[in-house]
Amino acid sequence: MEQFLAVAAAHFLALLIPGVDFFLIARTAMTSGWRNATGVCLGIASANGIFIAAAFSGVSLISHPLLLNAIQVVGGGFLIFIGVAFLRSRARIDLDHVSSTQRTTWLRNFGLGIASGLLNPKNALFYVSLAAAVGTAAPLTLTLYGVWMFSIVLGWDVFVAVVLGSRRALARMDRLLPWLTRIAGAFLILFGGGMIASLAMQHLG
Repeated sequence: MEQFLAVAAAHFLALLIPGVDFFLIARTAMTSGWRNATGVCLGIASANGIFIAAAFSGVSLISHPLLLNAIQVVGGGFLIFIGVAFLRSRARIDLDHVSSTQRTTWLRNFGLGIASGLLNPKNALFYVSLAAAVGTAAPLTLTLYGVWMFSIVLGWDVFVAVVLGSRRALARMDRLLPWLTRIAGAFLILFGGGMIASLAMQHLG
């Protein structure tokens, strides 16, 4: 029980730190409503689930330097692309538009979420570290850990989407959306550029 509490606390505290996932969910929820943003949430949780399953089953491939380097380059480019798209957008909150486009964009947002999660090498390294911390726990215990972490990721992300994407919140935050979009775009560009720059510095050094 003590080990579970330690792992659960470390995992949840990591979720509380705003990062790429938060900005993607927030921006999607504010432009398309929380129901549509659940596509991003499920995609992110699915990507985390893949890394969890790989790490806890002892698959060392996700920690292989060459694979992590490739993920870092592709992921950095992906985040820069999304960041530029955010900066170039002129998004406004339209409650009628939110209702009419939910069905057509949910799958696209799911793809965006799973791509963002899979192309972030920090996710892979985080779960590899957690797997090392739990050591030789029984398979059933590792399965319970994995199910718990997947559920917490999904639950927390949906909570963020609901808080920011409810009709009441959308009606109040129309003026904030352009600022959030610019902040999110700048953050994604800096984060993606930092990933590529740090890899380049490692090789040059």
